[in-house]
Amino acid sequence: MNILVVKLSAIGDVIHALPVSYAIKETWPEAHLTWVVEPPARELLLDNPYIDDIIVFEKKKFKSLHGFLQQIGPFKKRLQARSYDAVLDLQGLFKSAAIAWLSSAPQRLGTCNMRELSDLVSRPVVGPHAPGHIVERYLDVARALGCKVSKVVFPMVVSARDQSIAEGTLQHGGVPAGAVYAVLAVGANWPNKRWPVESYAALSDWLYGRHIIPVFIGGGLVDEGLVADITKAADIPPVNLVGRTTLKQLAHILRGSCFTLGGDTGPVHLAAGLGVPTIMLMGPTDANRNGPYGQQQNAIEVDRPCKYCWKRACPKGLDCLAAISPAQVEEKITGLLR
Repeated sequence: MNILVVKLSAIGDVIHALPVSYAIKETWPEAHLTWVVEPPARELLLDNPYIDDIIVFEKKKFKSLHGFLQQIGPFKKRLQARSYDAVLDLQGLFKSAAIAWLSSAPQRLGTCNMRELSDLVSRPVVGPHAPGHIVERYLDVARALGCKVSKVVFPMVVSARDQSIAEGTLQHGGVPAGAVYAVLAVGANWPNKRWPVESYAALSDWLYGRHIIPVFIGGGLVDEGLVADITKAADIPPVNLVGRTTLKQLAHILRGSCFTLGGDTGPVHLAAGLGVPTIMLMGPTDANRNGPYGQQQNAIEVDRPCKYCWKRACPKGLDCLAAISPAQVEEKITGLLR
């Protein structure tokens, strides 16, 4: 059996879909599984023992007419090099629907919340977990294909080399070997998924007072700026590893932390998938659907009537997560570590 999974982005979403690869191979060990993904999330799939082939879809190269005409032939040839029995469209958008259609698979299944007419190409699966967590919604698609899903596994293989580099990065950043540390994910794509700088600074100093080294992670200039502001506001400078690790190296650092904390963003979902104690600060999205998988009780949701708005920026101009105080987070951490 040849199966195609289409889950292109974002990093957190691809992490949520990883258990589908295990579920497929658990049911059909001899099946050939191909996964189509966009470049930023490709690393998450590398060395996954349950994925046989990775096809990279570079969306930006298709945006112009010239680019589309230049790229569609080679991409189609690469996609159709194998004859698929089924395709699982876990993205549910026009671009993923186009890939599912190009695959020519006779069986095409998608998630319960498909958009942009993708439901005309693949059959939406409204399974028993449709009102629940996004991980289970993806697994409902695998169940509809015939997968048994006896357990939920997030495959993540980190090479010895990446482990060594990650440990060196930690020590060079200011975390001695054997020291207790927590990972704080400062950024998020949505501005209203970010906890305020002042709150992170207060939490950072509180952690130092309990002999836990705060290690900030993230990527890009925005996150660099946020950590710089946190460092200025804090009494003791935290460890700054923003932009200094690959995703696999970050996974190793997360595994070594006593807990990970942040908003609804990829690295925090990665920590939860790895089984690390994870605290998620949430406002525009809800813990039932997007909280730390298996640890939804560790989500802290804002006490606002407008929460779960699912908007990138607050229409009311509020700093959404500012309603969550450092004291609330400290209490949650104390309970988690106890």
